[in-house]
Amino acid sequence: MDRAVFMIAITDRSRGGEFAAWFQSQGANLVLSALGQGTATTEVLDYLGLEATEKAVLLLAGPRSGRLVRRAARELWLDVPGRGILMTVPISSVGGGRARDYLLQWQAEEDEMEKETTHELIVVIANRGHTDQVMDAARSAGAAGGTTIHAKGTGTELARKFFGVSLAAEKEIVFILAKEADRKPIMKAVMAQAGMNTRAQGVVFSLPVTDLAGLRLLEEDG
Repeated sequence: MDRAVFMIAITDRSRGGEFAAWFQSQGANLVLSALGQGTATTEVLDYLGLEATEKAVLLLAGPRSGRLVRRAARELWLDVPGRGILMTVPISSVGGGRARDYLLQWQAEEDEMEKETTHELIVVIANRGHTDQVMDAARSAGAAGGTTIHAKGTGTELARKFFGVSLAAEKEIVFILAKEADRKPIMKAVMAQAGMNTRAQGVVFSLPVTDLAGLRLLEEDG
């Protein structure tokens, strides 16, 4: 499935409905929304004129289209500080033709030659209450910031078999967008300072980002 992508949009919580409505106007059948929390420092928030870090995290699948991402950047004003960021990661397969048609039937324009991947999305799953520990580790290796959402985990007994430890059910998922060259140092720092041998019990992995909008804001406040 060469051209299917999973889209992740992050914006201020007050704009979540606006972003969801925009994607639906483009043909998206299923737009999932979760409440998130930004991890920008107070100094960065003051600089950008932001009063809060509450975020809306929108998740959806669609055909890959750089033109669609650029249209989102233009119509959702993603290059304006405080508006948000949009990234896409590739999907390798979808189970069943009907499900594929449901998720990916948008009418996307044919794209130009694919660009080289320059950024990766680092995902950290850690015990609830340890976002600061994760982000302190990530920032020590050059990360600008991230967004966290609350989740509930399962498989604690299986984790005991593999790691010899008990895992807390309450989790936080931290999204950190980083330049490809910074991925390994950031992941190593998180594993060393907030990994399975720490109270955070963090598990970290990364995904390639195929298209990106709102990068200027990301590199300022994460």
